Amino acid sequence: MEKKETKLRRYSPFNKDISKRLGIVYQVVSNLILLFIVIGLIGICFAGGVGAGYFASLVKDEPIRSYQVMKNEIYNYEESSDVYFANNVYLGKLNSDIEREEVQLKDISKHLINAVIATEDELFYEHDGVVPKAIMRALFQEFTNASVQTGGSTLTQQLIKNQILTSEVSFDRKAKEILLALRLEKFFEKDEILEAYLNVTDFGRNSNGRNIAGVQAAAKGIFGVNAKDLNLAQSAFIAGLPQSPFRYTPFSNDGGKVKEDLEPGINRMKTVLSRMYTGGFITEKEYNEALKYDIRANLTDKKPLPVDTYPYLTYEIEDRAKEIILVKLAEEDGYTEDDLQKDENLYNQYKTLADNDIRHNGYKIHTTINKDIYDKMQKVVADYEYYGSDRTVEKEDPDTGETITVKEPVEVGGMLIENKSGKIISFVGGRDYDREALNHATKAKRANGSTMKPLLVYAPAMELGKIQPGSIIADTPYTVNIPGDKPYRPGNYGDGYHGLTSIRNALKHSYNIPAVKTYMSIIDQNPLSYLEKMGFTSLHKNDYGAPSLSLGALTTGVTIEENVNAYTTFANNGKFIDAYMIEKIEDSNGEIIFQHEKTETNVFTPQTSYLTIDMMRDVIKSGTASSLNGYLSFNADWAGKTGTGQDYKDAWFVASNPNVTFGTWIGYDTPKPLEKSYKGMSYSNRNILLWAKLMNVAHEVEPELVAPKERFQMPDGIVSRSYCSLTGDLPSSLCKDAGLVKTDLFNAKYLPSKVDNSLTQNKFVFMNGKAFKVPGSAPSEFVQMGVTISKDILNRYGVGSVNELKNLLPSTVNWGNLVIIEDNVLSDNGANPNAVSGVHINGSRISWNANGENDIIGYRVYAAANNSTNFTKVARVHASDTLGVTVGTKPAAYYIVAVDVAGRESSPSTIIKVGNYSEAKVNTEPPKATTKAPENDPAKAPENAPAKAPENAPAKAPENAPAKAPENAPAKVPENNAPTKAPENKPDNTTENQIANGSLVQ
Repeated sequence: MEKKETKLRRYSPFNKDISKRLGIVYQVVSNLILLFIVIGLIGICFAGGVGAGYFASLVKDEPIRSYQVMKNEIYNYEESSDVYFANNVYLGKLNSDIEREEVQLKDISKHLINAVIATEDELFYEHDGVVPKAIMRALFQEFTNASVQTGGSTLTQQLIKNQILTSEVSFDRKAKEILLALRLEKFFEKDEILEAYLNVTDFGRNSNGRNIAGVQAAAKGIFGVNAKDLNLAQSAFIAGLPQSPFRYTPFSNDGGKVKEDLEPGINRMKTVLSRMYTGGFITEKEYNEALKYDIRANLTDKKPLPVDTYPYLTYEIEDRAKEIILVKLAEEDGYTEDDLQKDENLYNQYKTLADNDIRHNGYKIHTTINKDIYDKMQKVVADYEYYGSDRTVEKEDPDTGETITVKEPVEVGGMLIENKSGKIISFVGGRDYDREALNHATKAKRANGSTMKPLLVYAPAMELGKIQPGSIIADTPYTVNIPGDKPYRPGNYGDGYHGLTSIRNALKHSYNIPAVKTYMSIIDQNPLSYLEKMGFTSLHKNDYGAPSLSLGALTTGVTIEENVNAYTTFANNGKFIDAYMIEKIEDSNGEIIFQHEKTETNVFTPQTSYLTIDMMRDVIKSGTASSLNGYLSFNADWAGKTGTGQDYKDAWFVASNPNVTFGTWIGYDTPKPLEKSYKGMSYSNRNILLWAKLMNVAHEVEPELVAPKERFQMPDGIVSRSYCSLTGDLPSSLCKDAGLVKTDLFNAKYLPSKVDNSLTQNKFVFMNGKAFKVPGSAPSEFVQMGVTISKDILNRYGVGSVNELKNLLPSTVNWGNLVIIEDNVLSDNGANPNAVSGVHINGSRISWNANGENDIIGYRVYAAANNSTNFTKVARVHASDTLGVTVGTKPAAYYIVAVDVAGRESSPSTIIKVGNYSEAKVNTEPPKATTKAPENDPAKAPENAPAKAPENAPAKAPENAPAKAPENAPAKVPENNAPTKAPENKPDNTTENQIANGSLVQ
């Protein structure tokens, strides 16, 4: 029994030994568990502390960003700048490294939003910026070097990586990404984060092969629709791209060609659709329908870029916008435009910044260019057939360096500017940008030929009071002596001269010599300052003081834009308004950061401007641009000027009406002469016809702008006055009688004040080819009365003879016998003339030597009939005429006497006998003058008449003898004895014919 009890006690739960042992075991186990728990907790805390410390060490240098800083960084994404024609007509995007277009979340397809969330961050609306489980999974995969890397970044983290940090793979970057993601979630709403993400993410390439970012650029560039119009399949395809944009994109970088193998991108689309389906975003039906969608068939076609369709315009806008942004950026840093101009390195620095800024900051650039006019003008240029022939030139191949032969066509440039505002309405940059990328309207500098004349010569000279439209100038050979250089001798087109002409007429016909002469009259008054005021920026130091500049011979040339812009000054009453193409620039938020402001520079008075306009009207009405009237399809008050470069290398035409100014140029890029005639048209008319065709299409688009009904208005201070076209002075009665009166407009400030005194009525004689005034005692038979011109005129116009001056006179002059008269009076030397020598007969002509005394004004011929000793005067010969008379064959005797200005005769010369003249004694004394000769025998004096006349008394012929013609009788000279110098109304040797036919000698 005892053994049983002992046995039972051994197995009893109440066995104290057992209980004691169990207690010990329990305590040990529990302590061990507690110890492990403590150790585990300590380990966890230690690991956590180490991790936290490590995390803290990774982000210790990361600054604490404020809300505003983070906002600026998150929304600071690159966006392509948009360009607009006038009136907000969209042109396209400027060229950039990546195309991006901002879009709001409300304008994005719900399918695309769901696709992105299902694929990239299914817990987006639940987490606070990071997903710890995903991070731990990513860390485990990293440490174990797992073959599958699922990543652990939320959309918030990806946004941080793209906008604030970099794509560097490191724990340092990851730690900062986590910290910033948590902070970003505190500052921004989920939709704000999602919208920013959808605008910054890369999506590969578009149909043009250009890199794109943002869902709007992706939607347009891949499927040709806006982001809000994407269907489910398209949304899934785009949502799958960010994982590997350039692998999944359907377009290559070879101009945007569609890849042959689209499977990678389509498989990725299927993955996205699967996640959308399992995530409950779409139904099974939607899922299956989307899988059937033909991606290849719905890809958008290649879209022409602005730089492809409008190369000249796009690059010009880009350059001008960069200049504006350049100045803005520099001013923000405290620099001025002068600083930029003086420091080339500083300028280049800000130019680089501006280039980057304008390509990536999403500006909206609004221009002044009228799209319809611009488009029509480009078509006219493309279709025009009268440029001229291509020329062969040798050039260096930029790729190989070898000399190659190429065809060079005639190029063209044009510029249309609104006068009152300075807006560039349209332009023509060239014929083919691919052949020659130079913008001939804004960048090419060429000599502007005669279009320089109004700008540099005539308008400045009128402004300075040197000339008026009616001022007279001689278009005669002219030389300008240049110190240290060869003389400059300008010539006219065709190498001719045009005599005395008005400034108006010289401009109308584009005479060169009057322009050079006028320019030289003001060259010491800094005429180039007028060009500087009118926007000429390419003047060279060699241009200052060069006479040839008056004809447009610029050292470096001028652009079409600057030349045309200068002409708007005349249309703007003398105020220069700088032309512009950029109206305003808005940033991506719609805030205007630049707005063009018009500035005016006073250049000429309204009076000078109007007079210049009025003279240029004549250029078109009846001058070098008169062909324009037959080319234009509409009417307007046009005033313009043609121009030709040296050796016909350039052809210009610029014209203004009250609203617009338009100019064109044609020429070869490598300067060479244009064909003078091509297809029956001169080089100038070819350019004028092109000008007209371009303006005709502009008129079709904007008739009110291009063809205003009003005319240029004449300002106060302009008056009409008559003037003598010989001097430009007020007309005298003699000037009127001579038909030399003209009428023109004048600036009232510079009216002619004196009456013309160059024409006078005088008695004169010719001596040695010169006309001299004579005293009252001069024998009337040798004296002429007529209109004489002061010799000062010769000096004024640089001519040396009467005949030269006559060649200068207008064809409208009524008198062909205007005479240049010497300033001094022909005076008597006080002595009787010496006898005439060298008298001889040859056949039937008697000749003699000239008397060497300086007061001899003529010669008298005396004759006696056969068997007679009575000599009577039968002829007179002016000293300036050929010294000789023709006599008949009947027997007679003759002698000659010289007559001086006082009327004294010399003693008789040797007697010349003709035929069988009687041997009877001849009385050699000259007969006395009688009051009346026998009526029917003028050759025979009365028998009782003395044979010798008084020394100082000229012989008097019988009343009916024509020995002395009336003073103003018209001259009648035998053909074989025509005077060489005398005017037409000079009294001739009236008896010579009678001597010849024997009517005076019996």
